[in-house]
Amino acid sequence: MIDLRLLREDPDRVRASQRARGEDVALVDALLSADERRRSSGVRFDELRAEQKALGKLIPKASPDEKAELLKQAGQLAADVKTADAERDAADTETHELLQRLGNLVHPDVPVGGEEDFVTLETHGEIRDFGAEGFEPKDHLELGQILGAIDVERGAKVSGSRFYFLTGVGALLELALVNAAIAQATAAGFTPMLTPALVRPQSMAGTGFLGQAAQDVYHLDKDDLYLVGTSEVPLAAYHMDEIIDADRLPLRYAGFSPCFRREAGSHGKDTKGIFRVHQFDKVEMFSYVSPEDSQAEHQRLLAWEKQWLTALELPFRVIDVASGDLGSSAARKYDCEAWIPTQGKYRELTSTSDCTEFQSRRLSIRMREGKQVRPLATLNGTLCAVPRTIVAILENHQQADGSVYVPEVLRPYLGGREVLEPVAK
Repeated sequence: MIDLRLLREDPDRVRASQRARGEDVALVDALLSADERRRSSGVRFDELRAEQKALGKLIPKASPDEKAELLKQAGQLAADVKTADAERDAADTETHELLQRLGNLVHPDVPVGGEEDFVTLETHGEIRDFGAEGFEPKDHLELGQILGAIDVERGAKVSGSRFYFLTGVGALLELALVNAAIAQATAAGFTPMLTPALVRPQSMAGTGFLGQAAQDVYHLDKDDLYLVGTSEVPLAAYHMDEIIDADRLPLRYAGFSPCFRREAGSHGKDTKGIFRVHQFDKVEMFSYVSPEDSQAEHQRLLAWEKQWLTALELPFRVIDVASGDLGSSAARKYDCEAWIPTQGKYRELTSTSDCTEFQSRRLSIRMREGKQVRPLATLNGTLCAVPRTIVAILENHQQADGSVYVPEVLRPYLGGREVLEPVAK
């Protein structure tokens, strides 16, 4: 959540951020009004309580005639205090609920607009000309079947649409990707983490995933637990309700977890293959830093993502995501999109978001510098979303006979294989 003091001091900045997101600007004024009622009712309650305490001290010393009048006043004060307390609680609840609905402040350099209004910052690698090589590229699903690596038919039979099995070299390729990604993150100073796949509501809400993203979240009603869509959630909540000494920062974690997403808004999109699925595994980077260091850390996370995609020898571009496509927690977000040959376009493989103090305020995570205690900043960055990365590897590194070239970074984790060979029929 944002700082209420900032809202009071510069409401126009918050309005501009809401407008850039395409969100309800009237929410800002409603929140300002609720906050004013919260503060004024709090003052009123404190005044009445002070008056009540003062009166309580007078009653034992009063004469019998005075005592009757003072008791009458005390009764009225007790009723007024109760009313003021209820008004304060109601205003506080309303303020908190409205504040939870407000997105993070958009960084001023973020391009304004919707999904298609991003700005391309960099392009890396060369797109292969398959025509010049003399063959038509196969899509990842056909290649997966040739290699005995992907089985979506049985995935659908067992679990429904958008589920799949990785088999044979497909399963080995996932394990190779995860191990290589964790190795890179560990070398960069991240602490490897295996995180819970189920979290409590306060963890999910604290990271901002029960707002605009709520429709994509799986909820277990009987247990009141949520299946995570990313290990960002348990990693963000890992230090919930804690104060971290500033000299321990930055804290960096690399979490591996299964991820679950309803993909509620994606009907008709990417229905073929494993690009957009309900369950997948992912390696996620997560950083806790001082607010002054968040923009620099954002660039570091992006650099690690670029290092990873370059090691996989994939052609990709980096985009500055537009304001209307940020997600409520992010002040700024960069995506790395790999070229997918059979789609003829770049598609998101990794992303990194600077969430500034938004999540730490919601999760009550603070840093201590001397005698000062204040919110810190959190950032996240996908290093390897496994199925999409497999899609990009199979399609970009395919050969005319259906085999697939193995990037050097993965070979130690694939028994030295340089090529994934078609299975015998």
